[in-house]
Formats: sequence, C-alpha cells, structure tokens
Amino acid sequence: MASELAETDQTNIDGVRLTWNTWPRTKVESSKCVIPIAASITPLHPHPSILTLPYSPLHCKTCSSILSPFARVDFAALIWICPFCYQRNHFPHHYSAISETNVPAELYPQYTTIEYSLTAADDNRGLRAPVFVFVLDTCMVDEELGFAKLALIRAIGLLPENALVGFISFGTQVQVHELGFGEMSKVYVFRGSKELGKDQVLDQLGLGRRSSGFGKGGSFDSGVSRFLLPASECEYTFTSLLEELATDQWPVPPATRAARCTGVALSVASGLVGACLPGTGARIIALVGGPCTEGPGAIISKDLSDPVRSHKDLDKDAAPYFRKAVQYYEELAKQLVSQGHVLDLFASALDQVGVAEMKVIIERTGGLVVLSESFGHSVFKDSFRRVFEDGEQSLGLSFNGTLEINCSKDIKIQGILGPCTSLEKKGPAVASTVIGQGNTTAWKMCGLDKTTCLTVFFDISSSEKQDPSGNINPQLYIQFLTSYQSPDCQQRLRVTTITKRWTDGAVGSEDLVQGFDQETAAVVIARLTSHKMEMEEEFDATRWLDRNLIRLCSKFGDYRKDDPHSFTLNPLFSLFPQFMFNLRRSQFVQVFNNSPDETAYFRMLLNRENVPNSLVMIQPSLISYSFNGLPEAVLLDVASIAADRILLLDSYFSMVIFHGMTIAQWRNMGYQDQPEHQAFAQLLQAPHNDAQLIIRDRFPVPRLVVCDQHGSQARFLLAKLNPSATYNNASEMAAGMDVIFTDDVNLQVFIEHLQRLAVQSS
Repeated sequence: MASELAETDQTNIDGVRLTWNTWPRTKVESSKCVIPIAASITPLHPHPSILTLPYSPLHCKTCSSILSPFARVDFAALIWICPFCYQRNHFPHHYSAISETNVPAELYPQYTTIEYSLTAADDNRGLRAPVFVFVLDTCMVDEELGFAKLALIRAIGLLPENALVGFISFGTQVQVHELGFGEMSKVYVFRGSKELGKDQVLDQLGLGRRSSGFGKGGSFDSGVSRFLLPASECEYTFTSLLEELATDQWPVPPATRAARCTGVALSVASGLVGACLPGTGARIIALVGGPCTEGPGAIISKDLSDPVRSHKDLDKDAAPYFRKAVQYYEELAKQLVSQGHVLDLFASALDQVGVAEMKVIIERTGGLVVLSESFGHSVFKDSFRRVFEDGEQSLGLSFNGTLEINCSKDIKIQGILGPCTSLEKKGPAVASTVIGQGNTTAWKMCGLDKTTCLTVFFDISSSEKQDPSGNINPQLYIQFLTSYQSPDCQQRLRVTTITKRWTDGAVGSEDLVQGFDQETAAVVIARLTSHKMEMEEEFDATRWLDRNLIRLCSKFGDYRKDDPHSFTLNPLFSLFPQFMFNLRRSQFVQVFNNSPDETAYFRMLLNRENVPNSLVMIQPSLISYSFNGLPEAVLLDVASIAADRILLLDSYFSMVIFHGMTIAQWRNMGYQDQPEHQAFAQLLQAPHNDAQLIIRDRFPVPRLVVCDQHGSQARFLLAKLNPSATYNNASEMAAGMDVIFTDDVNLQVFIEHLQRLAVQSS
C-alpha cells in the first residue's frame, strides 16, 4: 500500500501516467493486453517540489541520456553507469567532491523530475523577448468587431512590457500596420486572392534578404522594428489604430458572403514573424469571425446558396474546397514549425469558420484554440484574457520546445498524438508501425504550457534474448527531455526519468492486472479512436470499441464459460466498461448534430488536455445539492433527477446548473429573498460557487447553462445522462420520473450484452 501511495505521489510530480505500470516482455504478450502500452505525459507539469539547477546536465557519451537517480554510481572511481545503455561514464572534474554522503541533486531518489537552467553559452539561440502578432478579421458586423477590438486593447495592457507586438487586419485584402510610425497610420496592403511565398512577403514589407532588418551581430534594428515594437512603446499607437479601425469597406453584393482572405493573412503573418531572429518565440493570435471565401485556404464559395460543408459532405468527398485548404495549411504549418512559431485561433461565429481545415496547423505548432458563438460571449472574453494573465491564473505559455525520449533497449516508440511535430530523428528506438507523429525519437513543440499533454505509444521488440552479461534487468527505464523557452525567456531543460517493472508471466497475471490504470486507458483509447476516425476512411468506431472491450473482458474477467451471471471484473478494471459506454455516446464518436468545426475543436482539446480533464470530456461528472445533506457525486443517470434537487453537470466544454421542478417553483416565488428561508438561498448559490471554482482554472472557459427541469435548455443535461428511463419502458418507472426520448441502449443493457459476449466459449 505504501509503495502504491509513493508511486501516486511520484506520478503527481512527474506528470506521467501509463496505461500499464507493469510491462509484458514480448510483442506477442503485449498484443494480448488489448489496451496499447502508452504514456500520457504533461512535459511542463507544475509541482512545487521540482528543483531548478543553475548548471548543465551530464550526458551519457553513448546514448545521450542524462544522469538520473537510476544511474549506478561508483563513488571511489567517480564513474556512473547509464541505466539505458550500460555505458560507463566518468564524472567531470567539478564533481570530484561527491561521495555517498555528498551527492548532487540529480542523484536524489525523489528528484526523478528536475530542471536545468541553461545559460546562453550552453544554448546558441540566445534569449529574446517573445513576439505576439495579432491578426484581426474585419469582415464582421460593427458590434462583433467592437467586442474583438476591446479584447485586443485589454490584451496589450496585460503583455510583459518587453514583449514585441505586431498587428495585421484582413478582410478582402490583408493590411500590415506599421506600428513604428506613430505620427500617421502607415499600412502595407496584400491582395487577398493571391498565394504568397515567405520571400515575396518580406520583399513587399522591405525586409528582403538585402535589407534583412538585422544590424551587425544579429541585433534587432529598423527593418523588423517598424512592424514589431515593445508593448510599452506601442500601446498608445496600437490602441488608437484599433479605435479607428472600421469593418471591411469592400462592397458585398446581395446573396453573397463577404470576401475574407484568412489563408493569405496567416501566410503574411508567418512571413513577418519569420523575419525575426531565428529562435525567437513568437505567437500569431488570429481572431476570425467567419469562413475564408477568398484566395488560398478558402472553405466555401461566396455564393450564399452554397451550404458550408458538413460531415456527410466530407464522407462522400462532396466538399470541393476541403482537401485543397488542408493541403495549404499543411504547407504553412511546415513553415511555422521550421521557424519555431505558433498559431493560436480564436474563432467566433454562428456558422463554421474552417477550424476543421486549420486543425493541422494549430496542432502541429502547439497552438491554442477557442470556439465560441460571439466575441461578446464569456467563453471568448474570459479565455482570451487568461492567455495574457499573470500569476496563479497564468497558462505558463512557453516557446520553442523540443521533446526527446530515451528508452531501455527493448522498447520502441510508435509515435505521439497531441500538439507536436515529428523531427524525423531516427534511432534504434523508432518502431516500424506509426501512430500520429512518428518515425522519430524527437518532436518539436513550438508552443506548450503548464497543461499541454501528449500521448506516447510504445511497442516492445520481440527479442527474448538476455543481456550480453547474462542477467536480465527486471526494470525498464524511460526518460523525457523537454527543452523550452520559459515565459520569462529563460532557456530551460526539464528531465523526467521513470522506471517500471517487466513481468514475465502470461497475460492475465496478477502483476499485470495490478499495474492497469483504467482512467489513462480510457483516455488513450478515446484519442486513438478519434485519430482513426480521421485517418481511416472505412473505420467503424463503435464496432472497434465494442470488439476491444469484449476482448479485454474475456481476457481479464473471472467467469465460468457460457455463464454470464458468473462474470466479475477486478475493481482495477470495473469502471472501464462504463467509460467505453460513455465514449460511444460522446461527441468524439457521434458526429451527428455537430459540424466538422465543432468535432475538430473537441478532438484537439481531447488530444492536449491531461487525464482528469479528458476523462470529464468522455464521462461528465454530476453533483447533487439538496436539503438532505452535503453536496454529493451522483450517478450520471436520468434517475438522479429529482424535483427537490439541484444538479451540477461538468462536461468540460459546458457546465449545467439544473433546478428540479419544486426548487424552480420556490425560486420563482422568491423564497430565497425572505429572511426565514436563508438555507434555501444558500442552496441556490452553492452550485454557482462550485461552478465558478471549476471555470476559474479551466482553459478554454466552459459555457455556463442555467436551466430548469422540463425547460427548453434541460436538453444540455439530458443528452449526457444514461437513459435508464425511456419512452419504451416508461410504464415500469416510478411516477414523476423523467424519461429520455431515445432508442439508445442504457448502461445496464450494455453491460448485460457485454457479459454475455465476454463469456462465450467461441
């Protein structure tokens, strides 16, 4: 028990969770596990106990892994043995004072995660202020543009004083505003219908090769500084410019959409940040209010009678613009990744704006994405403010990261799902099968923050041969090296080294079962399903999930053949079937009713959030408030609805406060305002207070829906509940109980079917 607690504490510090904490030795045994061997890692997981050392780390001379508490040390000979490749390495001279009673911090057993602060001498990129280029869509109604401008004026006030700021507006054409010329507004205009290369952009801005804008020694001078100025110097110019900015003046004929050249605007922004010194952390922050209809990246024609593409159109290949736009953003993503820069997208519109097409560029650069109905909505306003906030609320936006993974000899890496790009670094640890960003042991993460999470898929090479020395090491080791530029522009390297045990027993052995993490497994399966739905044309997600669940239950359940009533599951697996039941019904698998933009948005967030947050997306949490006691978690089931209860549903993207019928009637009569009914006033307020606590720490900020039983917005709650009472069995249910109008099976029927199929002898 103590060792399990210690392991949990270490997981909290390291920010690494694995589907299996004990690994089978061979490929055959690992394939029988059904759930892939994968790690969910948060490279910059914040924890107060993580130390930062002011010197450079020691690397193994053979495999480049870094000295960790798992290295064997010979203090007499001043030698350390690498746990990954068994290479003997000499300690350098400045470690000569070490002994068993005087060890450096990186050998302390509790420091499995440690940071190194690299000085400019260790890192040839030098340290520079981060760059923020705001790209604003002006093809909007006055009110929407007003909300967006207000958000930008607030944002520049929150930026660090030395942060460099640039501004681009676009509609039918792209305007690059010269902030360094405050006396009058000076603008460079680009045609919105024409594709531009980076060099053409730089030439037109006067930043071509000959006048590259860098002084001697690569210093920042007049060229680029005409467009990018420190926030403290350009706040007044920037604010005045925004106040004067009007909606796009280009005439829009009746029955047509506005000509909006989002693709060209992002290309121009990418060219501009590309002119900065290499290695500068930069973010392009785009505020987009509608679909791109002009130039490269267009997702729809200007004719209003053409509907924006739906999932059906994508399935039937009937979306003429889709592939071309995705290809365009793939090319732009390559350019941004090579520069180390990020694209963040804030899309606010009632219809789609092209998030599905831009998914590739946002994910590959590690950008943030927020989708809302209006720039005046709290989902946009509060999320946008959080990007620039400091202190406790800060997202901890870091720049220019790379992740490298070292592993023990028999482990191979298949790839990563999440916000990163493969750096194509080959090595013995690269697996032949690829999942997501693969074929490499190193990845680029242009943008990452405190919550950025990646899923790494591992493979086991089939060798059952022993170590040359004849002894089999019972432990396996994995090391994650994340180098990045911190928000305060320090160059840092974070090293996390974990160890797990190999197990030789056949699958189903106690060792393996004890090491299963059902929460991580559910999240990994959800991410893998979403990925397969996008990459494999004929993929049937529901069937694939069902078949895997039946295999898992057959493998790890206890039962007598062909007797469903004898079936039991170990508690370490018992929640997994209900996670899968909710995943089958979730917005990740059921795309009906959602637009391609919404689906892309949900999947991007699923791919970048940590395990607890992703789990809430798959299986929302439900808390009940009543006069009968303290707030308590209740079943995600229609039976949890009662007239004298308030329910708080957290489904990550939205929070629903749902008042039972009696509570709503009392509230409408104003009981809460009467001094003798203070307890009722407190009961009404409690879910709001709890919702605010959750909303405060979450990005993007969820939508808050407050509704009453039988009201029109009650659907936000009902859609997420297990339909144990439907119109089919309403007669059997207690009087007054809510029923859900659906043909979906409920959890009980699902589990009965699962038990019957899992125990079949065939």
